[in-house]
Amino acid sequence: MTDLGGPGNHRARGPGDGPEAVASQIADAVESLTALWSFAAQGASLRLSLHQLRALRTVQAAPGLNLTALAESLDIGLPTASRLCDRLAAAGLLERTPHPDARREVQLRLTAHGQHVLVDVAGRRAQALAAALAAMKPAERTALSEGLRGFLAARDSTSGADGARER
Repeated sequence: MTDLGGPGNHRARGPGDGPEAVASQIADAVESLTALWSFAAQGASLRLSLHQLRALRTVQAAPGLNLTALAESLDIGLPTASRLCDRLAAAGLLERTPHPDARREVQLRLTAHGQHVLVDVAGRRAQALAAALAAMKPAERTALSEGLRGFLAARDSTSGADGARER
């Protein structure tokens, strides 16, 4: 893990606040946030892997999607997606129903229990993040919020240009 400049910073960095130095700091923050996210999810009533949680969130966002669409969304193979859904269905989190118009296709939907688990995980994650943010000074939270808005705006403007170049 990279170091955000605390004691014991042994990693050489680029000058000051240049893009490379900030990128390194962001990489560290993302690793920390990922750990916080994972730890908070493990406290939920049902322990699920990050892959399983991603699959449930994907189905939640697009109820009725089919197995092929789920596999593409998660960037995994169809057999892997099928086994993943088998495990989630066996745990009572996901149900497969026949597609009304295509008899060889199934639709994926969360069960009430699956919805409850996702709400539980989201709540735990929000609490863990709020606790970390509460430990920050108000000016730091404001700066973080402004920085994130700037980052998202810059990302959106560059991805629009990238999309134009791909066409």
